Amino acid sequence: MNIDHIFIFTEDKGQVADQLVGFGLTEGSGRTHVGQGTANRKFYFANFFLEVLWVYNEAEINSELIVETGLWHRANFRDTHFSRFGLCFVNDDTTERLFDKAGKYQPVYFPEGLAIDILQNKNNPKFPWTFRLPFKGQKKNETEPTEHRNGIHSLTKSIFEYESVVSEDFLEYFKNENGLEFKNSSRNWLTLIFDEEARRLSFDFESLSLTIRY
Repeated sequence: MNIDHIFIFTEDKGQVADQLVGFGLTEGSGRTHVGQGTANRKFYFANFFLEVLWVYNEAEINSELIVETGLWHRANFRDTHFSRFGLCFVNDDTTERLFDKAGKYQPVYFPEGLAIDILQNKNNPKFPWTFRLPFKGQKKNETEPTEHRNGIHSLTKSIFEYESVVSEDFLEYFKNENGLEFKNSSRNWLTLIFDEEARRLSFDFESLSLTIRY
């Protein structure tokens, strides 16, 4: 399975993304998710993008439609203690088994009939909100900048640290995935490894619960 993108909910309307810019990443386009109550700032790489997400409209994210998706719990991670991360896989044949019994979310910003498959991980909220978009294959982002001042190019591996959970059935789907690891820990944290960590450098972003190694 290939990762399309990962989101991280923030509490400061995305201002923390300025730290990523200062780190040497080139910011791409952002958008507002009308009807969902969220907005984002994005950073694109050769094979993946990172999304900094926040709530811009409390009424929308608390609407019946969105509350049923579990996104509200992610956005309010400080109080709910749910994981603040979202993990989106490229929609291809390798993900069929994972999303076989997934819930459906029809965003108002997508045409009718194009629903997102979601795994809320309600029983294991320390795992990321896991989903795939209705579009087959990985979207080409030719108009987005993928050259970064610090030289980072391609995502090699993602490591999600999680605190103890009720059941680990979810993890069975990823046993043979070299580019993705779930690691039992005392914290909820994300580590992104780029370019096979060729330069042996690392930077922590505490306010994003994120480490970048490259």
